[in-house]
Amino acid sequence: MKLFYITILTVILLLFTSTLLLAQPPGLPATPDQAPIDGGLGWLALFGGGYALKKLKDRRSVSE
Repeated sequence: MKLFYITILTVILLLFTSTLLLAQPPGLPATPDQAPIDGGLGWLALFGGGYALKKLKDRRSVSE
């Protein structure tokens, strides 16, 4: 009997959540303007790679 109540409760909850998912507002009216990240992202990758190499070099010198 307990399993029956859990099953009924699960079905009811799934039905209610499915109606909530359908009640969403429409999407954006147009495509939004994109933020330019061309120069800064390259510098970030360059300095991140340099930092990673420094950490690897320091780790090797400590273990030797």
